[in-house]
Amino acid sequence: MTLALERLRTHVLPVAQAHADAVDRDGRFPEETFAALKANGLMAVLIPKAYGGEGLSLLEVADLCSALGQVCGSSALIYAMHHIKVSSLVFHGPGSAWHEGFMGRVASEQLLLGSATTEGGGIGGDLRSSICAVQRSGEGEDQTFTLFKDATVISYGVQSDAILITARKDADSPASDQVLVVAERHQLKLEHTGGWDTFGMRGTCSDGFGLTVNAPARQIFPLAFADIAAQSMLAHTHILWASVWYGLATEAASRAQALVRADMRRRGAAAAGGGNNPSPGMARLAELMAAVQAMRGGIVGAVERLERASADPALLETVGFLIDMNTLKVNASQSAVDILNRAMVICGIAGYRNGTPYSLSRLMRDVHSAPIMINNDRILTNVANLALMNRFNGSLAG
Repeated sequence: MTLALERLRTHVLPVAQAHADAVDRDGRFPEETFAALKANGLMAVLIPKAYGGEGLSLLEVADLCSALGQVCGSSALIYAMHHIKVSSLVFHGPGSAWHEGFMGRVASEQLLLGSATTEGGGIGGDLRSSICAVQRSGEGEDQTFTLFKDATVISYGVQSDAILITARKDADSPASDQVLVVAERHQLKLEHTGGWDTFGMRGTCSDGFGLTVNAPARQIFPLAFADIAAQSMLAHTHILWASVWYGLATEAASRAQALVRADMRRRGAAAAGGGNNPSPGMARLAELMAAVQAMRGGIVGAVERLERASADPALLETVGFLIDMNTLKVNASQSAVDILNRAMVICGIAGYRNGTPYSLSRLMRDVHSAPIMINNDRILTNVANLALMNRFNGSLAG
């Protein structure tokens, strides 16, 4: 166990668990959880030690997201999305003085990073297209930029200390020629345009905003967003999201297991008087645990695949790697929903009711966000197009 995971379990998870139902019921930001995360220095664990972080591996950060997902899905998803933005700084900030300095501030000030990639006007959740464009003025070190984005969704936008925003490189650029910019709280204006009254993941507070930014041009990442997405963001997003869903799934499996154990104890006491009456949930529990294990294997395998590819950066943009990372998202989201459904069958009315030790209501509602966060249909269409260009590989060795 890492020191970070120990701090999370000791000082953060009890807080998140205590407020999870209120966060869900009221659709509010889990402020208590993030106060505890910041107080325990857990907002910059992915940042290298040279910049003030702890230098944890991606798998170790994924484990934190999973553990948090077991007690509060909204808190875990926010934490994962924050670290997806941190990963852009970690992998593409070195070499840029401003981004290196900002990375150090994320660590020292425990800043919360948000994201604005979705956009109105027909773009929706297409990460690789933008309507809004950066407009530069001035020269050299004094150059600034402005942009306006009709951001239909900005998760925890009001609470973010800084927001990373996609936009076209300039007004003459095509929709796919994008940059990624960092805007600090004092440099942006948010005009509320839409609310977030949803079925699940209610505490992410993913409202819509008209977002206006005026900031120094040095806060624009030097690398094109297409390269940032391919080299780090795609893989980190799907791995950390999947880890959150795994946390939801394992908590559901744990509650199903607890119910079967309780049922076996009751039946064992009855059997002491003669007779053998095994729990009907035994076989279903075994199937459930197999599904959980398969989901875990998919996530760990994806991390290992990323680590191998990172040793040879050219592999990060190969068709095979892109297919692997995209199918991870689809498989993990479908598996998580399947596991929750299996757990509900085992728990029965005790899982369907609110207020029981085996209640699955919040977990069930939160997990149904998984297939529609970058809709699986969109991803499968992209995978199909990629598959047509790729020679099918049936090797277990990769």
